[in-house]
Amino acid sequence: MSSHTTNTTHILSLGTFTCAWCGLTVSAYGADGAPRNHCPSCLHSRHVLDHVEGGSSDCEGRMSPIAIAVLRTGDWMVIHRCVRCDELTSSPVCADDNQLILMRMAVRPLAQPPFPLEAFGTL
Repeated sequence: MSSHTTNTTHILSLGTFTCAWCGLTVSAYGADGAPRNHCPSCLHSRHVLDHVEGGSSDCEGRMSPIAIAVLRTGDWMVIHRCVRCDELTSSPVCADDNQLILMRMAVRPLAQPPFPLEAFGTL
């Protein structure tokens, strides 16, 4: 193997990761060039950063997408919960993220309110 091939392979491996949930090989950058830390297909991630103490995390549990948050700027964030240690994190939605999953998470609170919808009929 030539050194050029080795260097190219090393660079490519640094620019990708394997999804902890669906196994997809994912670029570490979104379609718009922004860095990404979650799978665009299933939105799962890996717990590699400790957001409480800063720096890297030894947990490495799977981060499950649980909700969408919308910032005052209008930007959407995916909220993840670690299935191993329960830490919550957020990361920006990327342009090529699965739109169906994003919308399902965004409307879930409206589709499953904590009270009976029949209550609106009496208002």
